[in-house]
Amino acid sequence: MFKILEKRELTDNIYLLRIEAPRVAQSALPGQFVIVRVDEQGERVPLTIADFDKEQGSVTIVIQAIGVSTRKLCTMNEGDSIADFAGPLGNPSEFVNMSAEELAKRHFLFVAGGVGTAPVYPQVKWLNEHGAKVDVIIGAKTDSLLIYTEEMEKVCDNLYIATDDGSRGFKGLVTAKIKQLIDEEDKDYNECIAIGPMIMMKFVTLTTREYSLRTTVSLNALMVDGTGMCGACRVSVGGKTLFTCVDGPEFDGHQVDFDEAMRRQAMYRNLESEANENHNHKCNCYGK
Repeated sequence: MFKILEKRELTDNIYLLRIEAPRVAQSALPGQFVIVRVDEQGERVPLTIADFDKEQGSVTIVIQAIGVSTRKLCTMNEGDSIADFAGPLGNPSEFVNMSAEELAKRHFLFVAGGVGTAPVYPQVKWLNEHGAKVDVIIGAKTDSLLIYTEEMEKVCDNLYIATDDGSRGFKGLVTAKIKQLIDEEDKDYNECIAIGPMIMMKFVTLTTREYSLRTTVSLNALMVDGTGMCGACRVSVGGKTLFTCVDGPEFDGHQVDFDEAMRRQAMYRNLESEANENHNHKCNCYGK
């Protein structure tokens, strides 16, 4: 059993849980994920690591309460324990293999959207600790949906906020902010890393392609069982069929077939909706 050390509501339906998991914390690297199972009857839920502390032996995850399992996980409180917390799984971010000399010469641009902002944080934190220069754009529809802004500001060189309605920071999409930074502020980046909604990552890659800017994306949202056994997270990258959980979760964004990935994601979203309806029906029947 794995004890919940801390629980915080970051914004509506998005929660932070810090879990006591010393073995996972000791081995974790930026870009990796864990498999969480609430109880013996629960389904496997893959979640990207949002932070880890080797000394404290803790791992932080951020969950959006959407489906039956994530909603159940979000109802748990500090002091409660979850059945399984397996990991770290997946391949870490490529930059962890770079030397200190290489990192000192590189300027990274991170583009984060929605709950995808959480897994961006450990990557930016790691790069900051290893001497790289890092700018971050965090996008959301409105100010109240932004998360991790204070934490991110402490570990990056420049933080830019973009909201669709202009309630905070730049008014407009993250893609427009990318163009402004490069075209108007003469920013020169070596690599862009985008994590967020699939549609956001697609248009970020279309934008960065105009500048021949290498772009990495995380397709963790496609994962189901996290082991490559179910085949649900198949994705076409450079014309080859790969599995997000074992070959990724990070890929060259310019090589990803996003239209195919979004069709696959929509299929499972419909199944999740049916599961929610069945769960709510059972709860109503039993008066829960």
